[in-house]
Amino acid sequence: EHYLHTAPPTRAPQGDLPALARRDNVSREHFMQGVETIRDWIRDGDCYQVNLTRAVHLSTPRDPFSTYRRLRTSAAAYGAFLRIRPDLSILCNSPELLLRVVNDRCLSIPIKGTSPRYHDPESDAASHDALEGSTKDQAELNMIVDLVRNDLGRVSRSGSVLAEARAVTGHTNVWHGSQHVHSTLRQTHDTVDALDALFPPGSVTGAPKRRACERIAQLEHEPRGVYCGAIGFISDGGNACFNVAIRTAVQHQNTARYHVGGGIVYGSNPHEEWQETVDKARELSRAFGA
Repeated sequence: EHYLHTAPPTRAPQGDLPALARRDNVSREHFMQGVETIRDWIRDGDCYQVNLTRAVHLSTPRDPFSTYRRLRTSAAAYGAFLRIRPDLSILCNSPELLLRVVNDRCLSIPIKGTSPRYHDPESDAASHDALEGSTKDQAELNMIVDLVRNDLGRVSRSGSVLAEARAVTGHTNVWHGSQHVHSTLRQTHDTVDALDALFPPGSVTGAPKRRACERIAQLEHEPRGVYCGAIGFISDGGNACFNVAIRTAVQHQNTARYHVGGGIVYGSNPHEEWQETVDKARELSRAFGA
């Protein structure tokens, strides 16, 4: 049972959820120390940005598809549900597009920069404006857009790789900064070549990509699994849609795991980076009843 949604279901299961046992694999203090370590590496010229994540573990008796439908009420654009086998499911509520291919035209929309949403309109607008005016978040996105442009440039026609202006877009619980990057495939390359060029997604690795991956392997306590990979499809005609598998949980029997994280640059504040992971985790936690 595989589903890739671009709109929320019309109804979601109702009723109170039981309180669930939750365990973070990394403490706040340890995560913030990881941010400081990355800042040291950046200061020494080792890398420019590293995406640092942490895992959350839950015990849950609930049916994963019911949880997924509850999660989808927040309407992220590139959600997916995959029941790999009866006791193993992937629940994804990703707002980020890794690759869309229509005929020979490619589109990628990397996301960098996050601020929380508020019910109060004045506070919500202030959070939007703070992200829009953040030079740190702009620089963070610039690095990843350059990565995406370079990746697509390996398989695209010369001069066809173009990036639109940065935009701050609203999601259910957060604001995100993002940019559209377009290109046209060379006649000698196809959708699989484009996916290979973009993978792993630069927004969830860092820059330079290979070095960032090496540093992630040093810092993180357990493998990410499908998280920060990609979920999607390629049609018979070669058209495709793949997300970046963020806001993604894996449920095995009565336990679930999901990761949260963010891109670390030299201007990152450890306390703010921790809070960003809390903001990103909120919808998944609510869907599971944690």
